[in-house]
Amino acid sequence: MTLKNITLELARDHDFPNGSPDHGYRFTAPLNDDGFIDAASWKDNRKYCRVVRFWGTDEDEVGHLVRKPGGSWAFHYDIHGDVDDDEAGYRFGSESFRPGEYVSIKDHDGDMRTFKVITVRNVNLGS
Repeated sequence: MTLKNITLELARDHDFPNGSPDHGYRFTAPLNDDGFIDAASWKDNRKYCRVVRFWGTDEDEVGHLVRKPGGSWAFHYDIHGDVDDDEAGYRFGSESFRPGEYVSIKDHDGDMRTFKVITVRNVNLGS
């Protein structure tokens, strides 16, 4: 297991027919050798599993990758105290985070959007 910095960018959709590199997420998660989130490693390293949502000219939102009851994954933002405002990763537990793959996230408004995995890089925690 290795902690990875993952960048997701908005794929083509009705609002952005060409996708958008200005809309997406940067987050840290423990991935196994096949690119899947490692739940056991997340439990031991959750303090490092941060997320930044960047959305055009909106102010970045900062939060955490969280595991929900039942085993699903979501992004919980520090400015939102309500778990109803979490953004759910659709099938994150069964998705491989490798460049070129696609994943879906349900945003604050309940809209499901598709994102392309752009980069996956090792995290250096230092000593």
